[in-house]
Formats: sequence, structure tokens, C-alpha cells
Amino acid sequence: MKISEAMTAAINEQIKAEYDSAYIYLAMSAYLKDAGLDGMSHWMRKQHKEEIEHAEKFIDYLYERGARVIIPEIAKPKENYADAIEAFRTAYAHEQYVTSRIYKLVDLAVEEKDYATQSMLKWFVDEQMEEEDNTGGIVAKLEFLGSDKHGIYTVDRELASR
Repeated sequence: MKISEAMTAAINEQIKAEYDSAYIYLAMSAYLKDAGLDGMSHWMRKQHKEEIEHAEKFIDYLYERGARVIIPEIAKPKENYADAIEAFRTAYAHEQYVTSRIYKLVDLAVEEKDYATQSMLKWFVDEQMEEEDNTGGIVAKLEFLGSDKHGIYTVDRELASR
């Protein structure tokens, strides 16, 4: 069964969202590196690479289904944050946004009775649960620590091991 034009368009929009996400995380990585938080910068850089992998999964899926892939223009991300907590709060909110986009894709796949796309999207649903848990957990730690420099240093070192 051929993938619908509506689903193809929606997945192409998600490819853009994944590349935008990668660029957002790359900019956050640069901000954190400039702030001397190398571990947090490393974590965001890994996140950047993961988002590119997500975009490529969607691209490969469209090719498998015989659909056209549209490579998007990437939006310029925010460059500065008040502190690491704001950067990670922004990352957490962004992951929640991406989750809502994935859910809309699932809704469309269900509506169209596109079982192949539903199956593929299950991986992304599970991945988003993990992404929200990870970023939300970091936010909770940083909020708990507040301005405790020793605590922030400890979290920075922890995130360097990703």
C-alpha cells in the first residue's frame, strides 16, 4: 500500500522539525561550552547528533515507502540563555513539543489506517518518552541545586559521561 500524500507531507514536516531540533541543540551546546560547562555542552552535542539520526530515520522510511523526501530549510536557533537551567528548561519544553508532533503523526496514521507508519512511529513514541524523562530529570536536578556552583559542577561532570 502506498503512503498517502497527507502522511508524506506530515513526515516531511517532521523531518524539518528534527533538523530544527538538531540545530537548537547544537546552539545550546555552543552556549554551554562558552559558559565553561563542557559536560553539559557534550550532552547537548550528543543530543544534536541524535536528532539528525531521527531525521534520517524519517527520510529512510519515506524512501522505503516510495515517497518523495523534501529537505527543509533550517530555522536559526536562539543563541543565548540566562543560565544552564534556562537552556535545559528550553530543551525539556522542546522535547514536549516534539512529542506532541509525533502524537499528531500517530493520529494521522490511525485515521488513515496506515499500519506500516503506525508501526514505525512506535519507536518514536518510545524515544520521546525517554527524551522527556532525560531532559526533565536534568531540569529537576538543576532547579533543586539553584545557584549551588558545586552542585552544578557535579551535574556538569555527570553529563560529560553520556
